[in-house]
Amino acid sequence: MPTSLLLQLKRAERRIELGLQELLDEFELTIEQWRIMAALHEEPGQPMSVLAEAAVLPAASLTRHVDKLVERGLILRRVHATDKRRIVAALSPVGSTVATRVSAVQRELEADLADYFQMEIHERSGSATQR
Repeated sequence: MPTSLLLQLKRAERRIELGLQELLDEFELTIEQWRIMAALHEEPGQPMSVLAEAAVLPAASLTRHVDKLVERGLILRRVHATDKRRIVAALSPVGSTVATRVSAVQRELEADLADYFQMEIHERSGSATQR
């Protein structure tokens, strides 16, 4: 029986989260904090409003998590160079090192999932042609 795309995506997300959990625990990071760091790893210097969307977090939660990451020295917050009303965030050197390590593991997990989905698509297309 086919599974909905929504359920498949949630399962994939959960597999990645579980695969990262040991490393996140080692760095004392929550999955939400990791999503913030991952977004900044991909695109440094994001304004907080853009970062909330990139990390898939409500603005209020983002601020709380960013505050903790700043306290730990993993993220830096600065006033935007041209718009003094805006705050931008970027990884600190330590945060960048952590993000590089966690990103490598995440890429491996994503590659495994991509292989799984390729097999799943192949199997489904094979069974569809046999009908």
